[in-house]
Amino acid sequence: MIRIDETPLDPAALTAEFMRSVGDAGAVATFSGIVRREGDHAVDALFLDHAPGLTRAAIENAVKKACARWPLINHLVAHRVGRVGSGETVVFVATAAAHRRAAFEACDFLMDFLKTDAPFWKKQISRGGEEWIEPRAEDYADRGRWR
Repeated sequence: MIRIDETPLDPAALTAEFMRSVGDAGAVATFSGIVRREGDHAVDALFLDHAPGLTRAAIENAVKKACARWPLINHLVAHRVGRVGSGETVVFVATAAAHRRAAFEACDFLMDFLKTDAPFWKKQISRGGEEWIEPRAEDYADRGRWR
C-alpha cells in the first residue's frame, strides 16, 4: 500500500494497522523518518511538494523492484507532503517477510529510493529563511549499495 498526502503520520497506529495485514509473517521491519532540528540551523519545518501521478508511479515502481528482489508478504509506504513541522513524522515504511533479512533489506532499499530518487521537492524552513534541499552525497552512496 502507498499513501501520499498531508495527513499527519502516527507510526504506532500505522504499525498496528500493518501488523493486522501480514498474517503469519516471521519478520516485520519499520522505519519512521522525523523532521529534526539540525545543529546551528534549527529546522522549523519541511515543505514537500510533488507531482501526484509521477510520484505515485515512481514509488510503485520502487515497490515492484523490492518485491522482485525480496519475497515480501506485504509493504506500506506512507509519505507526507505539504508542511511538516519539526518533530513530526514525514515518512513511514513497513515491510513484512518470512525472514528478517528480507524485511530489513527491503525496508532499507525503499528508504534509500525515497531519500534520493522519489520525485519530492523539499524546502527547509528555519528562522534564517527557506531553502530547497537536495539529498546528501551519503544518501547517494547508500543507494549505490543496491545496484
